[in-house]
Amino acid sequence: MEIISTTGQHGPIRSALFDFDGTISVIREGWQGVMIPYFAEELSSTPTTETPDQLYAAAREFVDLLTGKDTIFQCMRLAEEVEKRGGTPRPPLEYKAEYLRRLWQRIQDRVAGLKDGRIRPEDMVIEGSFRLLEELRARGVQMYLASGTDQPDVLAEARLLGLEQYFGQRVFGALADWTIRSKATVIENILSTHHLAGSSLVTFGDGFVEIEYTKAVGGLAIGVASDEVRRRGVNEWKHARLIQAGADVIIPDFLEIDAILEYLF
Repeated sequence: MEIISTTGQHGPIRSALFDFDGTISVIREGWQGVMIPYFAEELSSTPTTETPDQLYAAAREFVDLLTGKDTIFQCMRLAEEVEKRGGTPRPPLEYKAEYLRRLWQRIQDRVAGLKDGRIRPEDMVIEGSFRLLEELRARGVQMYLASGTDQPDVLAEARLLGLEQYFGQRVFGALADWTIRSKATVIENILSTHHLAGSSLVTFGDGFVEIEYTKAVGGLAIGVASDEVRRRGVNEWKHARLIQAGADVIIPDFLEIDAILEYLF
């Protein structure tokens, strides 16, 4: 556990907000390996003179830049990049639909395995997740789950992992139409509707959106710089991004549970 900032005051913790993908769930691990090649493919259909390597690098740059926001924002940027290169962009929602179709091909075996019992929920989460959730529940902490994944998908995937026992009805995803509800508005609505603010709130997340919103309302922001492949250890790219976002504390996973709980309580 790495303490980045000691300027804020916190406690006692009464509410905890969790991001979903990459913070708890690794069902969608590898999404960048789907999105970036697909986006580079779309850019290659334009009249550009750039090489395939240059187009891949360009796609990776703006995908990385917008990671932490809803998928639609990356698709909107793709449309801009296609137009910039003299192409005719498709509507961003069409790009999103095709990306999700390709992502499903990558993750469908994981989902099927969870459904039929071949894969244990414990093998599809960041290590230590269930123990932390148990400890927080035992201390009476009200927990909320927020995701930029579309609402039906996050509900289904959270159920497959057995997370409803910790979050109940407090699982919130984005609507397919980002203009109605995105990850940012999901978090904003949770904080305002449930009156979560100040030193009694802790947020765990691997993206800058939840970190920034938590800091804005005076909460404690714990960045989870998770390596989604190994499910433990530090992802250095996430680590740098979470520091930039203003995280108070950074952890790689939830294995150092005693240190986390001592810090919180």
